[in-house]
Amino acid sequence: MDRRSFLKASTLGAGATALAAPAYAQGNRTLTLVTTWGRGNAGVHDVAQRCADRITAMSDGTLSIDLKAAGELVGAFEVFDAVTAGQADMYHGADYYFVGQHPGYAYFSSTPFGMTAQEQANWYYHAGGAELHDELGQIFGLKSFLAGNSGVQAGGWFAREIETPEDFQGLKFRMPGLGGQALGKMGASVQNLPGPEVYQALSSGAIEGTEWIGPWADEKMGFQEITKIYYTAGFHEPGTGNSLAVNREVFESLSPAQQTIIETAAGDAHAWNLAQFLTENGKALTRLQGEGVELRTFPDPVWDAMGAAAAEVTADNMSDDLFARIHESAMESMVASSAWLSRSEGVYRAQRDRVIG
Repeated sequence: MDRRSFLKASTLGAGATALAAPAYAQGNRTLTLVTTWGRGNAGVHDVAQRCADRITAMSDGTLSIDLKAAGELVGAFEVFDAVTAGQADMYHGADYYFVGQHPGYAYFSSTPFGMTAQEQANWYYHAGGAELHDELGQIFGLKSFLAGNSGVQAGGWFAREIETPEDFQGLKFRMPGLGGQALGKMGASVQNLPGPEVYQALSSGAIEGTEWIGPWADEKMGFQEITKIYYTAGFHEPGTGNSLAVNREVFESLSPAQQTIIETAAGDAHAWNLAQFLTENGKALTRLQGEGVELRTFPDPVWDAMGAAAAEVTADNMSDDLFARIHESAMESMVASSAWLSRSEGVYRAQRDRVIG
């Protein structure tokens, strides 16, 4: 790809050269972290802030992280370009927002009918995922790490019930990533809106439904004030990872100890954030039901149509060699993990819930 060369020749690319200059690399440093999250967005802003705070603390202040929420320096969907170009030093966000840069980025966030949070961690840390993330990042001048996970995400909020696949025809729905592309193949009018814009769009009727994350984060967004129809399991994001990505020249100008601190902070944030979401979601779901929210599950024919659409989206991208290698690696790892988890934890949880109610 010629993208990195183009960026280096641009005005912002000149900024990247200045940021990586030796004088900048000496002494205490302040690195600018931009995010795809609105300040205060439950869970996702929290984990970006944790990354920033842990890096600052573990480095004894030799690295200070200045966090800029979406819109405070650049827009939510502009963080990728800002960091590749050197306008900012690092971003925290969901990499599926950047499938327009490369579709392989979806696997480091979430893909329809893909990996759960545990399966993704297995692949990333022990079956080649991190190395593929790094290979992808090299194209764009990034050094990336998993840094958060929401667990399985909800199917979303709808103005009306979904009874057949045809109910998606013409439906104005907010969903990013390859999942959004799959809904598009089912006839939906898909919108990819950043978090701070979703409530207003749903409230005004600009969209007729939305997914966001899950009960806790959705409750904080206030979607239950607009509609009471909530589908609790979605096909699109079975375990959504977030990433901390550093401008590669900036990262390579750091000492080995500082590089390790960033990697360690990302790993800490990843585990901490998953536990945060899974702790809060059950309590929030009970509160939502108390407010009259009606819980729904998509019928099997809808799941089948979603699966067919998702397979079509995957096939559309398989001509890209790197995408194909990422997909095949992720699926091989997922199948291997699931072979054990479905027969152990899956059986145990079903029996536990049956026995103790």
